[in-house]
Amino acid sequence: MQRETKNQEEHEMSYESSSREEVVSPKERNLTANPGDRISDEPQTIEEKAKQIAVDVPDITGDHIKVPTYFIVDEPDGEKKALHHVKDADEISDVIRQARVDEDGNRIWR
Repeated sequence: MQRETKNQEEHEMSYESSSREEVVSPKERNLTANPGDRISDEPQTIEEKAKQIAVDVPDITGDHIKVPTYFIVDEPDGEKKALHHVKDADEISDVIRQARVDEDGNRIWR
């Protein structure tokens, strides 16, 4: 009987807390498919972003899947830029389309 009372109290507490008028953004609740998808609130260097991994698991076929959170790309002016694999997906696609390689393996931009 004591166990039922405790469960009822927990249920009532969770019901009360969920019925508040307070609105919490998905970012504040850390709602992402993968923990590595989170974008830090603190500034990060290109090197720190390059090390962050979004997914590092075996898939259903047994292959190991490793997806970086940020893709580090070289801009046409030589500057490096970190693109988030979800937030900047369109820009990543644009970079891939723009990148071309010559006979020597050097990247040519157009």
